[in-house]
Amino acid sequence: MSTSIRRAAIWSSVFALMTAQHAAAVDYYTVDPMHTSVVFSVAHSGFSYTYGFFRKATGTYKLDKDNPANNSFSFLIDANSLDTNNQERDKHLRSPDFFDVQQYPTITFESTRCTPSNTQDGMIYQLTGNLTIHGVTKSVSIPLRMLGSGPGPYKDQRSGFLCQIELKRTDFGMNELLKDNLVGDAVGITVSFEGSLQQPGTAPVR
Repeated sequence: MSTSIRRAAIWSSVFALMTAQHAAAVDYYTVDPMHTSVVFSVAHSGFSYTYGFFRKATGTYKLDKDNPANNSFSFLIDANSLDTNNQERDKHLRSPDFFDVQQYPTITFESTRCTPSNTQDGMIYQLTGNLTIHGVTKSVSIPLRMLGSGPGPYKDQRSGFLCQIELKRTDFGMNELLKDNLVGDAVGITVSFEGSLQQPGTAPVR
């Protein structure tokens, strides 16, 4: 083997090793629906706040240890799974007056940018992404705090997050019952979720 060929083979091996090490630093997670909570709140006539849940949510995300800016998150919520502990109110919220779940059965979020920052409260990822509610897509900014990462209780590797944001429902085309502030415009949203690490070699779930 000539010196030039041997040198090319060595560099090829080094490049392959570096590529494999970088790939190993990228972890893919599947959101655990059993340990995911999506909670919303809205003012009622200035007297109280009504709270509700979306009971069905799924998602995937990618964490890049070497380059956190490469992290990405994808979330899907079943709009029909909303629950405010009142059947008649839930029926109204599912109607065309609000979520119109027959026409718009899902709520989705797809991140487009991730900016990490290490604070005294831990790692915060400032996510920018496309949020689609009621068929309307808006770019939103979401502060996502990592609550923990490591071995989980089910013999797997896990990570967990929390985010809290406020949106205006009118931005997503839901304008009913605004008169006299019967139902407020501002909606508070809290999402906490866990994800389990996919096995190496497993294709990311979308």
